[in-house]
Amino acid sequence: MFSRIFIDRPRLAMVISIIITLAGLISLTRIPVAKFPSILPPQVRVRAYYPGADAETVAKTVAAPIEKEMNGVDNMLYMESTSSNDGSYMLTITFAVGTNPDINQVNVQNRIQLALPRLPDEVVAQGLDIRKRSLNMLAILVFYSPKGTRSKIYLSNYIDRYVKDDLVRLKGISDAYIYGERRFSMRIWLDPRRLTAMNLIPQDVIAAIRSQNIQAALGSLGAEPIGKEQQLQITLRTKGRLKSADEFKRIVIRTNASGGVVRVGDVARVKLEGESYITSSFLNGRPSIGMALYRATGANAMDAMKEVREELKRLSKHFPRDVDYKIIMDSTRYIRASIHEIILTLFLTAFLVILVIYVFLQNWRATLIPSAAVPVSIIGTFAVLLAMGMSANTISLFALVLAIGLVVDDAIVVVENVHRLMEEEGLQAREATIKSMEQVTGPIVATTLVLLAVFMPIAFVPGISGQLYRQFAVTICVSVIISAICALTLSPALCATLFTSEIHLHQ
Repeated sequence: MFSRIFIDRPRLAMVISIIITLAGLISLTRIPVAKFPSILPPQVRVRAYYPGADAETVAKTVAAPIEKEMNGVDNMLYMESTSSNDGSYMLTITFAVGTNPDINQVNVQNRIQLALPRLPDEVVAQGLDIRKRSLNMLAILVFYSPKGTRSKIYLSNYIDRYVKDDLVRLKGISDAYIYGERRFSMRIWLDPRRLTAMNLIPQDVIAAIRSQNIQAALGSLGAEPIGKEQQLQITLRTKGRLKSADEFKRIVIRTNASGGVVRVGDVARVKLEGESYITSSFLNGRPSIGMALYRATGANAMDAMKEVREELKRLSKHFPRDVDYKIIMDSTRYIRASIHEIILTLFLTAFLVILVIYVFLQNWRATLIPSAAVPVSIIGTFAVLLAMGMSANTISLFALVLAIGLVVDDAIVVVENVHRLMEEEGLQAREATIKSMEQVTGPIVATTLVLLAVFMPIAFVPGISGQLYRQFAVTICVSVIISAICALTLSPALCATLFTSEIHLHQ
């Protein structure tokens, strides 16, 4: 008989239960914490920019080649794209639930490479941004100027250069998106009348800017092979790319034999301003820039948000004057409140279950045996959840609340049967426990299999609904299996150890 091993060696049964509990406690410190299970399908976002193009031009020259190659990529469910009049293009590809986001991104990049030769040179020169996109928004931050002395362009560039990268590097953060971003850009407004008068076209201006706004490598003077008389070697450096509006105004577009020179400033207005003015944001009437932070797949939302707060506190010490931040949306507040309520319910349920057991058994020794199955089964479940890549969320914690009433059933059956044999047949605790386990081992196994047959099918429901309730089924099934192990190992060992011939249970 399987349980006889643990009746004769009660320490072995206790060690097994302690190992299960310790594994669960260690997993509690490492398991991801989230609001809900990860049920959203992974996405990959492709961004491109065609300067000066309208939405129709972007759709024909950028969207069409990319989407033609993207059609049929592995595990793709659907894709949607947006072409805007500011020349921007964004394509979002949604993949099947459960697929690897990294593999999806690689597949998209391979398809993009096939479309590159058919894209306009201006688009290729700007570069294509291909990133995994997470829909798990962790928080929304707002950076603003309390006194209104800082412009949106200043705030946007400061955040982009000194804040965004530091936040993205934090553990648990997959991406940071700036709303209403206004990067510094050299904006050039051409005067059509001046261009016509000087017999120029916009392409002449563009070609002049491209040819003169470069970072050239000029090499060195006195580099080898050199003669013995050569004493010095000088590396040549140029001024590099232009920085100010005055430097762009002085770019030469055309010259003639008589010494005439046409510069950019003669046919255009040049000013350093924002790259785009499509969106604007305000906080209580003050200029502001928003930033959304997205949680990485499998990351602990609570720990990630804690690191974000600490990093913002550190960065704020170096903010310029009249620049401040505010967290206007924190998803972990709801998570924290929900988990707190569920944990409170968990302890309350455990207390009520133990109280009911004591009321009916009327003995603390008998109550202790089924009560021991509660922490072992509940805490040990977290070790399996972590090993399966699941998280502690409202669904899995709710399943644990329901499981508390199930995990004590098998142990109660063992205790009641041992007591019956001690009273009816006058057996000692050890003999009664051995005979009891011969009678109830089969029913305990059968009861466990029945419960698994009820909850296990939920784990195989397809689609997003199945992904949502899979953790519910796994949590209950694992806790029931651990309780059956306790009923076959720990409970008989405790019965043989704690029961005495004088014990009387209230019938």
